Amino acid sequence: MGMTENLLSTSQWIITLLVFLVILVQALRSIDWQALRKDSALQHSFFGAAVVLGFVWQLRAGISPGLAIHIFGITVITLMLGWALAVLSGLLALVITVITGREPLLMFAANGLVTVMVPALVSHWIMLWERGRNFRNFFAYIFFCGFFGAGISVAAAGIVMCLMLWTSGVYTLDELVHEYLRYLPLFMIPEGFVNGTFVTGLMVFHPDRLTTLDQRRYR
Repeated sequence: MGMTENLLSTSQWIITLLVFLVILVQALRSIDWQALRKDSALQHSFFGAAVVLGFVWQLRAGISPGLAIHIFGITVITLMLGWALAVLSGLLALVITVITGREPLLMFAANGLVTVMVPALVSHWIMLWERGRNFRNFFAYIFFCGFFGAGISVAAAGIVMCLMLWTSGVYTLDELVHEYLRYLPLFMIPEGFVNGTFVTGLMVFHPDRLTTLDQRRYR
């Protein structure tokens, strides 16, 4: 995250907006709104996640525009809420960063795509892969969906962001490698640790908050 104005060309901005809207519409259609209205615990998780992420995303590091470094935290939210609600919760968190002046409104779609949608979808796909393998040990869920999923999701988001900046001509490939890509494995470690730790804690103390967890599979 950290896309600032004038980093993308007009055509890129339009394409990014269209992709953003397609994913957003699909997320809105995938949500069971009736179940959400009836489940107060899910509502608390949804809004609580948005507030926590909104404040966590205020903390970031970076020198060059568009190459900010921070904890995403989308993986644990995806495992808690499912990918569709995670996207909406993440976008609410992004609204907080816009209100506080950390992100420009003009780049909301670009930042939403990179920071929220890509990590949520990657985390969802990894969760589906783990489910499809039908592992019987609950450590598989913690490791693959939590630790591993978070690291891969932030790497995917970083690569998408770099591709956008490279194709816009703002940075050369050498600059992106030197300033961001070569450090990407280092970003994956804390992201995996933070998300994996929260997933482990939830699985031990509040497994019911992980809507993607099928407790019957593990023994």
